[in-house]
Amino acid sequence: MRAAVSAVRHQHPARIIIAVPVAASATCEEFAAEVDELVCVNGPEEFFAVGFWYEHFSQTSDEEVHHLLEQARHEQQPVTLQKR
Repeated sequence: MRAAVSAVRHQHPARIIIAVPVAASATCEEFAAEVDELVCVNGPEEFFAVGFWYEHFSQTSDEEVHHLLEQARHEQQPVTLQKR
């Protein structure tokens, strides 16, 4: 997540918002200081692991990740930044 925030920040957005369904409360507090807004639906003190909070939390294969990244790369629209 930190790498994603850093990459987005380099594009100079008006705001950076992180939204997650569940994360450790300490992690939510840490990231809240790095972005404009953070939405964390559930931030338990005793977190354990992300998969613990889901009924179904299957793993994503490396092949599927590579396929999805390649697909996104081809579907991505070019971004034009305007200087102010």
